[in-house]
Amino acid sequence: MKRAKITIVGAGNVGATTAHWCAAAELGDIVLLDIPQTEGMPAGKALDLMQASPIFGFDAKIVGTTDYADTAGSDVVVVTAGIPRKPGMSRDDLLSTNARIVGTVAEQIGQSSPNAVVIVVSNPLDAMVQRALQVTGFPPQRVMGQAGVLDTARFRAFLAMELNVSVEDVSAMLLGGHGDTMVPLASCSSVGGIPVTQLIAPERLAEIVERTRAGGAEIVGLLKTGSAYYAPAAASAQMVEAIIRDKKRLIPCAAYCDREYGVGGYYVGVPVVLGAGGVERIIELEMSREEQIAFQKSVDAVKGLVETMARLVGTPQ
Repeated sequence: MKRAKITIVGAGNVGATTAHWCAAAELGDIVLLDIPQTEGMPAGKALDLMQASPIFGFDAKIVGTTDYADTAGSDVVVVTAGIPRKPGMSRDDLLSTNARIVGTVAEQIGQSSPNAVVIVVSNPLDAMVQRALQVTGFPPQRVMGQAGVLDTARFRAFLAMELNVSVEDVSAMLLGGHGDTMVPLASCSSVGGIPVTQLIAPERLAEIVERTRAGGAEIVGLLKTGSAYYAPAAASAQMVEAIIRDKKRLIPCAAYCDREYGVGGYYVGVPVVLGAGGVERIIELEMSREEQIAFQKSVDAVKGLVETMARLVGTPQ
């Protein structure tokens, strides 16, 4: 059987670690791509990972390149390209810079892999997925953002730490944009089937929810010179697996919602069924009045980002 082809654009910490997880799980052959200015860096990382294969016993062809021709015919493309916010850089500067980077990547993907499913990881996430959709012209179900899996994993980890139980017994769900306005749903979170609201006092649960919202910032504050990459990469690999193996996973991701949840044509985090066709179905949940208000606040924040992006870089027709 022909192995799937997975391209990861951006060979930094998140991209290279995503390649590692995907290779170890034998999800397919991998192309690790970065910009020409990086010279031999992606090739070096790919070769290093390839040399780990006899030790861990995975079979995959791993190539590092700066040429999109090597990515042609990819089944899944994971976009991690972009820059982190630097000292003195405004929010609009970051948005403008990464929108141009993601736009260039999306244009190349559209030409080289017109049938691919695209997973965007670049920040600010919800706006970058919208940019990728605009530029590729792909059907919305084949363009999505990785955020919900990561944010849910953080929520599950914090709940497991609080209760001193296995993470395997903790399930959780969240909605909304990636970042401060995400909406972890306590009503859809449980431990061994027991609602988490029966196990953790409301005040303490609210603190855990807030820690989840600031999960990335907490790691940045601890690292000082970098940001999270193990968990974001693992989340990306889980989404790749769901697509490559057509697993029909019900997981949260940034999906294009039009009539769904009354969003009106933007990417926000919602539960979806993820399989070979990409986002095969969006699951609409009933929310409490409080959750609805928080979700609308999150959607409004996403709309503001996309409107600012359109003003800064324009919107492809």
